[in-house]
Amino acid sequence: MLRRVVQNFTTRLATALLSFGVVWLTARYLGAAGRGAVSLFVTDCAAILLFIGLLGGSSLIYLAPRRNLWHLLLPAYGWATLVCVLGTGMVALLRQPEPSYLLHLGILSLLQAFFSINTALLLGRRREAIYNLLTLAQVALLAGTLLLAFKLGGRWVSVETYYYAAYLAFGLPLLLSLMPLLRLPDPRRRHGRRLRATTRELARHSRGAHFSNVLAFANYRLGYYFVAYFADARAVGVLSVGVALMEAIWLIPRSAALVQYVDLVNTPGGSPLPESALRVGRLAVLGTAAAVLVLVAVPPAVLTAVFGREFGPAQTVMQLLAPGSVMMAVQMLISSYFAGRAQYRINNAAAVAGLALTLAGGLLLIPRLGIEGAALASTLSYTASTAFLLWHFRRTTGLGITSFLPGRTDITRAWQLLRSR
Repeated sequence: MLRRVVQNFTTRLATALLSFGVVWLTARYLGAAGRGAVSLFVTDCAAILLFIGLLGGSSLIYLAPRRNLWHLLLPAYGWATLVCVLGTGMVALLRQPEPSYLLHLGILSLLQAFFSINTALLLGRRREAIYNLLTLAQVALLAGTLLLAFKLGGRWVSVETYYYAAYLAFGLPLLLSLMPLLRLPDPRRRHGRRLRATTRELARHSRGAHFSNVLAFANYRLGYYFVAYFADARAVGVLSVGVALMEAIWLIPRSAALVQYVDLVNTPGGSPLPESALRVGRLAVLGTAAAVLVLVAVPPAVLTAVFGREFGPAQTVMQLLAPGSVMMAVQMLISSYFAGRAQYRINNAAAVAGLALTLAGGLLLIPRLGIEGAALASTLSYTASTAFLLWHFRRTTGLGITSFLPGRTDITRAWQLLRSR
């Protein structure tokens, strides 16, 4: 398991570095206001994509080993199309952006939706290498296209360039993802009754599994909208840089949680959590804490030198997010355990607890403290939801927070495995 986590982590590390390149390019060339506009567009896309998971999402991974892939793909595609149309309409009503913005939003959200559906099915069938390659290709295309366009200068240095780069970055990997799906042995006959039964099963699992993801997104990104309302796009840009840098560290626990989830959905429900999973979890938390300490030690002068003179305050944002970022490492590991056992209500309840603090913090802290209030509200939210999950994890497994504190044996074993590669 640790070998697969290392492979997954390596891919995610490369993806995170390329994503950092996207953040740097948009901040450096477009400034805080331009970076804020890109962040709000990405957040709008992500908000639409959340509701796609109500008939798909992680449930596709859960059902892929058990059902015909084409019986999962067809309803997921249909639902994604409907959600993208309705979601774009909701953004038009709530935010009233330019028509060109809405056109880009609708098309790009649909491309991302189809891509995520295809890759989820491949991951559910344990095609992890293909999944990692496609994910890496997507962000590499985005970063590379932006770099080329911004280097050309002139009219290419604009927010609109991001949209056109995203078309290539999601369109080409989407086409490539169809090839391994077509090579799978699943018969492509429709079978009306089986298709309807699988659709109902997918909807039943998705509602429980994905509701916590909707709430988690609100915990992660609701602060952007609060800051945009109480401040401006420039403040959103500064906040987004600090958040992006801290969330990049989450690739460590996400790599471990993803492998753990895939293993759990492919094993009997009554099986206990293996010691190997606990060992990987402890190392993931240790790696997260070490990376957080390194990042918060970066002086503001380095941030202004890298991103521009407007982004110095992002250092304070990172310092306030640091405790919550470590807590999130624990939360991701525990939530993947409950999701792998289809115990979705626990994850949902934890997300509700976190959302309550996000809303309270957004209304009370952001008007007074600005982006610092947004960071503080996030840390309080992450801490509360993680504490809730830890309590239920102890009740279910008998294991507490000490199960995620690494010891010398864990580190020695990991080093031996890494040297044997």
